[in-house]
Amino acid sequence: MDKKERLKKQLDFIMEIDKVKNIFRQTYLADGKRKENDAEHSWHLALMAVLLKEYSNEEVDLSKVIPMVLAHDLVEQYGDSLLEKTPEERFAIIEGYGLPTNIARMERDLKRYKINYDVWFRESTLHESGYVKETIDMLTAKGATYETEDGALWLRSTDFGCDKDDVLRRANGFYTYFAADIAYHRNKFEKRGFDRVINIWGADHHGHVKRLQCALDALGLDGSHRLEIVLMQLVRMMQGGEVVRMSKRTGKSLTLTDLLDEIPVDAARFFFNSRAAETQMEFDLDLAIKQDSDNPLYYVQYAHARICSVLKNAQESGIALPDTGKTDLSVLTGADERQLIKQVALLPEEIVQSAVSRDPSRLNKYAVALAQQFHHFYNACRIKDAEPAVRDARLTLCLAAKQTIENVLKLIGVDAPESM
Repeated sequence: MDKKERLKKQLDFIMEIDKVKNIFRQTYLADGKRKENDAEHSWHLALMAVLLKEYSNEEVDLSKVIPMVLAHDLVEQYGDSLLEKTPEERFAIIEGYGLPTNIARMERDLKRYKINYDVWFRESTLHESGYVKETIDMLTAKGATYETEDGALWLRSTDFGCDKDDVLRRANGFYTYFAADIAYHRNKFEKRGFDRVINIWGADHHGHVKRLQCALDALGLDGSHRLEIVLMQLVRMMQGGEVVRMSKRTGKSLTLTDLLDEIPVDAARFFFNSRAAETQMEFDLDLAIKQDSDNPLYYVQYAHARICSVLKNAQESGIALPDTGKTDLSVLTGADERQLIKQVALLPEEIVQSAVSRDPSRLNKYAVALAQQFHHFYNACRIKDAEPAVRDARLTLCLAAKQTIENVLKLIGVDAPESM
């Protein structure tokens, strides 16, 4: 392995090992306020080794001890056998330990949030297979790159409508993240046969949109039309009227796990989906756990539970639920009845518009409007004591509203409780 490749692997390892800051142990810090992470644990142990060396009954070789304690979890698993390995072998072992550990944690957290990815794609496979180099060579063959005196390779992005050219390979021979990103999207279009790709990025990546589309255009993949980017504005977490910047548990940036320890999953999903991508969002943690009509999720779920209660009470009173296909709905002539019918009928169009506009927050607004319309109907129209034909028509309308609320909440990934 030459020096450049060795340095690349070392830098990759430095970035990978940074993730141990997010692996938390069962032990607490000295003040007992929170659990320590692996990085803190290893650092503290290394410091102890340096300071307490003089009290050992045997000679302490810090050149061996420090690497062991800095990779403490690995040492527990592999002992001092790592010291007998070459640097390349150690890197492979540590990467093989750290990557699956962190991916498993991410999968667990996302599953808790009701997200299951079909494919987990490792960027390293693009480098290891030579796919990044092959992609950049293709751009060069098409005359879309040029090399500067220092040996860096640039994409002629300005030839494809961008405001500046972009580095693909640094002067030290390492490919940039941008180069890997181009290869990754080429993989989607060419190898995996995607007709269209929709990426969801943070708004801080807005400058990357046009340049990636330009690069795919240069490859002949029509990135300007086939690659669509939805930019999400950043979220501010609020509690007690103040911005929440750190997790109470870890003292670090708030993570999805921290959030789900504070509020129900359904609340998190509903609130995160409540704003259009281009809209700045303030996530009110206090409101998310509030159990009254101020909380939009509670309001919608309560409407569903109320309908279930109406239907249950009718059955307990000896009233059979109507055959919805045979019920005469022409008797529903009241304004509140008509408005509820119209609101129920809007769902298919809302689904289409949500997809076309890439704005699923429309479903949240629809769900709240439907719940509101049902509450108006419930307060204005007697059901159980109405004349039989009207009663059955109103029960049919309740069944339709109930199913529609279930459907829209399911699309958002939220439960529709039968009682609250």
